[in-house]
Amino acid sequence: MMEKRVMRDSKRRKGLVAASAVLGGVLVLAACSQGADKAPSESSASAQAKADEVAAKETSQAQITIAPKNGATNVGINNDAKVTVTKGTLTSVTMTTADGTAVKGTLAADAKSWKPDAQLERSTSYKITATAKDAKGREAHENSSFTTVSPSNSFIGNFTPEDGSTVGVGMPVSINFDKAITDKKAVQDGITVTSSSGQQVVGHWFNQQRLDFRPEQYWTGGSTVTLKLNLDGIEGANGVFGVQQKTVTFQIGRSQVSTVDVKSKTMTVVRDGQTLKTIPISAGSPENTTYNGQMVISEKFKETRMNGATVGFTDDDGKGEYDIKDVPHAMRLSTSGTFIHGSYWGGNAFGNVNTSHGCVGLKDVKGAGDPNQPAAWFYNNSLIGDVVVVKNSADKTIAPDNGLNGWNMNWSDWQAGSAA
Repeated sequence: MMEKRVMRDSKRRKGLVAASAVLGGVLVLAACSQGADKAPSESSASAQAKADEVAAKETSQAQITIAPKNGATNVGINNDAKVTVTKGTLTSVTMTTADGTAVKGTLAADAKSWKPDAQLERSTSYKITATAKDAKGREAHENSSFTTVSPSNSFIGNFTPEDGSTVGVGMPVSINFDKAITDKKAVQDGITVTSSSGQQVVGHWFNQQRLDFRPEQYWTGGSTVTLKLNLDGIEGANGVFGVQQKTVTFQIGRSQVSTVDVKSKTMTVVRDGQTLKTIPISAGSPENTTYNGQMVISEKFKETRMNGATVGFTDDDGKGEYDIKDVPHAMRLSTSGTFIHGSYWGGNAFGNVNTSHGCVGLKDVKGAGDPNQPAAWFYNNSLIGDVVVVKNSADKTIAPDNGLNGWNMNWSDWQAGSAA
């Protein structure tokens, strides 16, 4: 009896399993058939259309544009960052660095544009978030992140003279770039130098990193010279871009040209065509002659150290033939070490004998404290940019690029060095 009961239960379970399988199959097939054959109802399509219509009505018409584009690299640091809007007005613009530092900016009076107040930093990531609204008050939003040009991918020009300075008539505009420039024309086209005197001003490349500007003759006394650097974004070499945008103005003072006659051992100072003074000097000795030529005062030091070892004058032990730590009233005439300066050790040499290592010496006292000394008078009456002409020396004419001394190149050769 037990065996028969077990068999009946077994048959019953098998029957249930089979029925379940059949029903399950029907259910599965029915589900698949419904998904494949039944189209969306008309009411569903209508609802979606109405939703799209509502969304369109709620969308702001304001169109925000952020420059530079999101993800941009090697971005300029002056003019590239800007936010503008059409069909609406800007209500909020925030600009931050990667660490969250806010960048100040100004919204235009008509609320149509925004830009940073100051030059951006190089090698820095920035994020701009902007919000605008249209005439119906509906908001639009836009975001952009970018990275500015790195020092290795940019160049700058260090220039002289300084903005706002007053200089002598011989002062050129001299620009030294921190990287070699291969597209000289593109760079020079981004630089203008003009004078209120109307003088033609031409640039001359001495090498790939130095560009000087001057007129044919000395600047007109009393004129104003303007240098404009519009180099932002200009590719000066492959993958290397300018970052400067600056205007510099400086004044030309009175005209002063002083002529050193090595043979007569005198210097005649002429200002605005009138001789002010003739001063006894001592120039370079026969063994160490002074350069001839037109030289421009580029630096002034009330006192300075002069060590012969820095300009090649050494003893057998390698030390400088001279090392004077308090040379008074020194003014630089060349990069290679030519100065016109005071001398308290010269004795009776001034006007009588040339004894220096190539500099032009004037009588002075130790400590530079006597304004009545010839060197003190000349120092106090000289400007950076004044011209000192040396003649009748046994030496050659100084090289035009040795200091600010491009006046020693004739005008046609000077113009030939322009890339404009």
